[in-house]
Amino acid sequence: MPLGGIIFITLFIGVFGVILIYLARWTGGRAKRTSAAKMEIYECGIPEQEKKDTKISVKFYLTAILFILFDIEIIFMYPWAVGFREFIHSGAGPFVFGSMIIFLAIFIFGLWWEIKSKALEWD
Repeated sequence: MPLGGIIFITLFIGVFGVILIYLARWTGGRAKRTSAAKMEIYECGIPEQEKKDTKISVKFYLTAILFILFDIEIIFMYPWAVGFREFIHSGAGPFVFGSMIIFLAIFIFGLWWEIKSKALEWD
């Protein structure tokens, strides 16, 4: 795509985005603040309790990062599995299979390390 096309698409997306934002603001109006009770946080009928020393456990973030890591592994493995027949027919099957085995070995070692270091336990 020539540079002019890229500039056109960039400008079009920018202008279209700004138009959508103004259209949403124009049609949606503004929130009416009739009382302070409507602006409070509602948590299952429990009155709002403000805590200044709320600490979120690092285990929560670790679990989230591990979840993302395993998702990336599956995303990487899916196209490999779909296109593996083509690699076999082209003669590159053993090389591609070996590289995937190395990838899985590194990943399984990492999972073993996580389990051994008890990083997945919430106690």
